[in-house]
Amino acid sequence: MTTSARPARRLPWSLLLVPAASGIPAGLLWWLLAPGGLNLMTRDPALASGTVPLVWLPRDLTLAGILVLAGCLLAVFLADGKRRDPQAAVLTGLAGALAGSVLAWGTGILAARLFGPAVDASANPGIAFSLRAWPVLLLWPAATAVSVFVLELVGAAGRKPQPEAAERAGGNSPVK
Repeated sequence: MTTSARPARRLPWSLLLVPAASGIPAGLLWWLLAPGGLNLMTRDPALASGTVPLVWLPRDLTLAGILVLAGCLLAVFLADGKRRDPQAAVLTGLAGALAGSVLAWGTGILAARLFGPAVDASANPGIAFSLRAWPVLLLWPAATAVSVFVLELVGAAGRKPQPEAAERAGGNSPVK
C-alpha cells in the first residue's frame, strides 16, 4: 500500500514580514511629506505647525495616499498567479498590510517626537503630529484586496479556457 505524501503547505512568511517592515519607511515618508511634519510636500511655512486646523486633513490624506500606493504595489506581488496556495498568500499579505499600516502610523508619530520640534498639545491633541482619521489605517489592506480582485478579474478575462479544464468542470466536450 503506497500513500502519497501531501506536501506540507507552508505559510508564505515573507508576505507577512515584508509589508509589515515596509511600514517603517512609509511612516518616515509620511512624516517627511505631511503638513505638520517636516512638510516637504508643500513647504508652506503656514502649514508647518499643527496649530492650524487646516493642516489636519492634508496630514491624514498624505498617509492615506502612501498606504493606498503601498496596497496597490503589494497586490501586484500577490496576484502573480504562481503561488501554490493563493488564498493563504492573500490572507497573509492582508495581515502584513494591516501590520504595516500600524507600523507606519507609529513610525510617523515617533519620528515627529524624535526629530520634530517640541509641541504643546494641551489645547488640542491635533496640534501634535498625529492621525485624526483612524480608518485611514485600513486603506492599505483594503487597497490590496480591491487591487488583487481587479487584477485577478483582468487576468481571468485575458486567459483562454483550457480544454481539459472545461471537461473537468462538466462543460460540453466534443469527444466523449
